[in-house]
Amino acid sequence: MKIAIFSAQSYDRHFLEEALSRHYGDGSVELMYHTESLTRQSVALAQDCCAVCVFVNDVLDAPVLEALASLGVRAVLMRCAGFNNLDVAVAAHLGMFVARVPSYSPEAVAEHTLALILTLNRHTHRAYARVREGNFALDGLLGSTLHGKTVGLIGIGKIGLAVARIFNGFGCRVLGYDPITSTEFAQLGTMTALPDLLAESDIVSLHCPLLESTHYIIDNAALERMKPGAMLVNTSRGALLNTGAVIGALKSRKLGALAIDVYEQESELFFQDHSADIITDDVFQRLITFPNVLVTGHQGFFTVEALREIAETTFSNLACFLAGSSCANLVPGTASLLAH
Repeated sequence: MKIAIFSAQSYDRHFLEEALSRHYGDGSVELMYHTESLTRQSVALAQDCCAVCVFVNDVLDAPVLEALASLGVRAVLMRCAGFNNLDVAVAAHLGMFVARVPSYSPEAVAEHTLALILTLNRHTHRAYARVREGNFALDGLLGSTLHGKTVGLIGIGKIGLAVARIFNGFGCRVLGYDPITSTEFAQLGTMTALPDLLAESDIVSLHCPLLESTHYIIDNAALERMKPGAMLVNTSRGALLNTGAVIGALKSRKLGALAIDVYEQESELFFQDHSADIITDDVFQRLITFPNVLVTGHQGFFTVEALREIAETTFSNLACFLAGSSCANLVPGTASLLAH
């Protein structure tokens, strides 16, 4: 059988081929790699494929799902945890098998969160550039000691817990907000209401999924509640932030610093080399003009361990589809489709 791999980068090929040799070394499964993301325009690339394998910014709306079904595609294998790009109701109606990778190296994202915070706080990115030019002056590089600061985590899932463990070790006071109470978090910090977390935290870090209830969870009202000069960090999903409101808070100096590894309109930018292009996204261009803003291109997951786990889980999900067996990683709201 053939599987169309969309948004495939060289590193995806490396780890998927590694897993393919372990699971289907007999050649019964063939991977068709496409650098293009899955959209209404590129869906035809799935011709003659029984399944597609997609990433976080691929489009899985009703027209795309219906087009896939008309081509005979019966399974969607997601190389990510989030599924806000999926029309769950349509996938269920079409009877498509849709499975994801619900957890892959939470520590990878947690450690990247720490890297962003330390970089912004101690200005190591600016210091690096200065020293390469022979400038060893310290003016403008003054940071703060993290020990004793209050870190507020919005979302206490596996990644949020990993971040909590890190900052608990730093000697920080850790606050958490999540509709679901975590007994494990009780050993690391204190659960609190969102308004209190925003008001008391020196650093606010987002680790929740993008749902209707969390869309723009950081808006003008939330920013107004935050402690003046606080740092805001987002390594989860871009649309958790109202970017326009965040820019306003940066301009007014209400927000002290911003670190993001995700961006609401990232599908047009991230995972591609645009160094020779003119970037026409004026909002993004405005963001990167601020000296107290740090942006990385959705690389929080990007470790050897995480990529290996993503590939391994993807093929485990495929095995469930082919065997017609139950799959623990089915996207909630979709139904299992038996292969035979």
